[in-house]
Amino acid sequence: MTRCDVLIVGGGPAGSTCAHHLVRAGFDVVLLDKSGFPRDKTCAGWITPQVIDILSLDVDDYQDTRVLQPITGFLTGIVGGEPLVTRYDRQVSYGIRRCEFDHYLLERCGARLKLGEPVRSIERQGARWIVNGSIEAMMLVGAGGHFCPVARQLGARLGQDEPVISAQEAEFALDDDSVCSVDAERPELYFCEDLKGYGWCFRKGRYLNVGLGREGNRGLAGEVRSFWHWLTVLGRVPRDAKPRLKGHAYLLHGRGSRQMIGDAALLIGDAAGLAYPQSGEGIRPAVESGILAARAIERAAGNYSRERLLPYGAALEQRFGPLSPPARRAALLPESWRLSAGRALLAVPWFARHVVIDRWFLHAHDPRLELS
Repeated sequence: MTRCDVLIVGGGPAGSTCAHHLVRAGFDVVLLDKSGFPRDKTCAGWITPQVIDILSLDVDDYQDTRVLQPITGFLTGIVGGEPLVTRYDRQVSYGIRRCEFDHYLLERCGARLKLGEPVRSIERQGARWIVNGSIEAMMLVGAGGHFCPVARQLGARLGQDEPVISAQEAEFALDDDSVCSVDAERPELYFCEDLKGYGWCFRKGRYLNVGLGREGNRGLAGEVRSFWHWLTVLGRVPRDAKPRLKGHAYLLHGRGSRQMIGDAALLIGDAAGLAYPQSGEGIRPAVESGILAARAIERAAGNYSRERLLPYGAALEQRFGPLSPPARRAALLPESWRLSAGRALLAVPWFARHVVIDRWFLHAHDPRLELS
């Protein structure tokens, strides 16, 4: 039997960040993940200077052997339309490859790692958790993404009655003779015609990431095919590129109703449904929720009852806003009018820069999470 203070299920940015802070606080932490690392993780993948700061990322060390693509602008618009170009006089974000980024954070977290082992069983025996019949822990943290087994243990109906965002994307290496007109320092973001999702085309060095995500999955495959074809005609995607598209799902913050706290159990990152509502970006919320969870566990001082862990929920609400879905209200304007207004705003340079990019995608207005 492997015994530990805290067992974290999931080795992504949320899990590794939580583990890093708990280990530094003196906890014996085991991190379990069904995949081996580095793993094949497809993600548009960019991190802001705020994420680099809160992770204390050594930029020189990281980019020595890994992709860290500077971003100094964006193209934004509607799929099929003419985009607006927004430029900055500084680096406002950085593109990363998740296979490299996740592995880097995992290697430095300091936890005992059990990789390539899926969760087969979770049992509660007295004041302890027994996972897979072989790992015993006082505290359980779910960081395994949307379909995290710890979320199921806390009552989540995975894949049912949840307003998920579904996405398909591919990331592949460009050949030396590939024709690709994407400027690596300017990712391209194109909203769907009904404004219920968006597609992206993002070059990170010699790698290109292309994908589209939207509410639900009805019609997603066809919309992705149309988007891919449009980008190919524009010369953004090489005509001979035929990578395998990968699908994934996630919850937006404030849209789901998952129980995030139980007796000696917490959910963080995508398992808790914390992706930013407007952009679906989840790395910064994952990292910050991992820190807030570690802080709550430390302050519980060995008493991990649900009541003692409730400050974690309060900290999430203070940081990200209400956790529960807002009450539905009747729209003041007809749907067609609201769509027309939204499309018109996307064509306004000020709105594209200060709202779409700065506020929705970069969250530049959000203050740094205090670590003390």
